Amino acid sequence: MGVIIIGGGQAGIQTADSLRSGGYTDSITILAEEGCLPYQRPPLSKDYLAPGGSPVPLPLRPASFYTDNDIDLRSGVSATDIDRDNKTVTISDGTALPYDHLVLATGSRNRQLTCPGAEATGIHSLKTLRDAEELHAALTQARDIVVIGAGFIGLEFAAAARAHGCSVTVLEFASRPMARALTPAMSEWFTDAHQRNGIELRLGEGISRFEAGPDGGVCAAHSTTNRRYPADLVVVGVGIIPNDEIAARAGLETNNGIVVDQYLRTSDPWILAIGDCANYPNPHTRTRTRLESVQNAAAHGRHAAQVVLGASDHYEETPWFWSTQGTLRLQMAGMSSADDTTTLIGDPATAKFSVLCHRDGQLVAVESVNAAADHMAARKLLSAGLGPSPEEAQVPGFSLKAHTKQALLNPA
Repeated sequence: MGVIIIGGGQAGIQTADSLRSGGYTDSITILAEEGCLPYQRPPLSKDYLAPGGSPVPLPLRPASFYTDNDIDLRSGVSATDIDRDNKTVTISDGTALPYDHLVLATGSRNRQLTCPGAEATGIHSLKTLRDAEELHAALTQARDIVVIGAGFIGLEFAAAARAHGCSVTVLEFASRPMARALTPAMSEWFTDAHQRNGIELRLGEGISRFEAGPDGGVCAAHSTTNRRYPADLVVVGVGIIPNDEIAARAGLETNNGIVVDQYLRTSDPWILAIGDCANYPNPHTRTRTRLESVQNAAAHGRHAAQVVLGASDHYEETPWFWSTQGTLRLQMAGMSSADDTTTLIGDPATAKFSVLCHRDGQLVAVESVNAAADHMAARKLLSAGLGPSPEEAQVPGFSLKAHTKQALLNPA
């Protein structure tokens, strides 16, 4: 019967690829709800929207990959129900497909605003190719832009809009940008950097309502501090919701996503869940985690394939992330918390530096701006558990790259 993969994003496609490269010979079916060749999502909020950006999506794999590897890619098809007793998936045309293993790579969707005026035209979110195409066209006409939310997507779009010459205001209810992912020191640096670039970053200020003009299009955003901001284009980036409904209907355990064990298996051992929708035990934080990143999706896909192929290893990949905000390339390895002790290396004035995060004397994360060598070194160190101590990192002239080379040569 083979493997059915629900979801045509990074996680699902990686699973299929890793299954075939691992020697899996039974059937593989991918149910991809969007009616197009599966594509890379990160460029949609980065290169795609920059001035002169290409409106052509980058495929995750060429069309020939699916035919060459005998993978049944069903675009524009959604799964509606799972019958665990009979091990079948019902799809949108009513057909029931049998499976040996089922992989839920259902991803996530944008959280929507429900404040007054949120139905006005000109208010967008950014998740899919269609969203990006609409924003790509709208940016050529927009003058005054308001972004709701100072997370990665919001600030990536804000930087792109500023590069188009637009006036940009970002409303963020939290006290600092990217607060869920970054240390306070790095958040503060990005606040200053975006403000120097001409972006009005309003912290501690959320959205109260939108005002529409006579044509029904948005013309202003009213904040929770009673300020009015002119807007002919609004982008909302206030988080995502995991797509776990089909799992819940099937009686699988869900809690902020689909709950899985250290092998990425759900409460049904024949069903795995991976990527944005999966809530897994993270050995690096010793807590349950649901991550939204390409690295996490791809690593989950590779591991899920190994589980199907009979491997018994726990999932232990070190998480890493990146965000391109105009000329600023932010890269993170590991996972920090606001209580970590931090050490700065490099020079923030040159926009090329890193912040090392220690917890109980152990290196747990590294945040880097335009410092790719530091990021790559950090990934190696965190994976090997060989990070420098806080005292070593504070020595003048400390080099993370040099430390990594020495530590890997002499791990003891």
